[in-house]
Amino acid sequence: MRQLTEQEIRAAFVNCTKGAAKRLNIPHDLDERPWADLDYFGWRDPQAPDRAYLVTELDDGRTQAVALRCPSPASWQTRRSMCSICLTTHTGGVSLMVAAKAGKAGQQGNSVGAYLCSDLACSLYVRGKRDAGVGGRMPESLTLEEKVRRTVGNLAAFLEKVTG
Repeated sequence: MRQLTEQEIRAAFVNCTKGAAKRLNIPHDLDERPWADLDYFGWRDPQAPDRAYLVTELDDGRTQAVALRCPSPASWQTRRSMCSICLTTHTGGVSLMVAAKAGKAGQQGNSVGAYLCSDLACSLYVRGKRDAGVGGRMPESLTLEEKVRRTVGNLAAFLEKVTG
């Protein structure tokens, strides 16, 4: 993924108003992120732990971002769960993240959800740059390129549900 600017990120949101996109907290360390290793850029809002955001470049070159709601981790979330995007399993490290649908459907309260890595670091888990612990990544015969393609495809399917 190419490095994005704050302005590009704010302009890419499809499921919140321009005013809401203008007010959300974007990390100040964009220059320090491992952009070359990212399939999408995701972050949790440190001032609002129940909010998360992700932005990616689509195959056609457009940038698309979505605002997500996620519950804070609860004590019952100690069982192993699998991220639906990168297929990494975590003990307590996967959250149901819900995005309001784009457009009129979202204004009517419709939303879609997916189980995602709580730290939104799917790209780094797939590439082995972040360790999910013992049993976090199941042994596979796929190449790294195939795993990345699968992750990007799963993310695109989720975004299609948000915008479709």
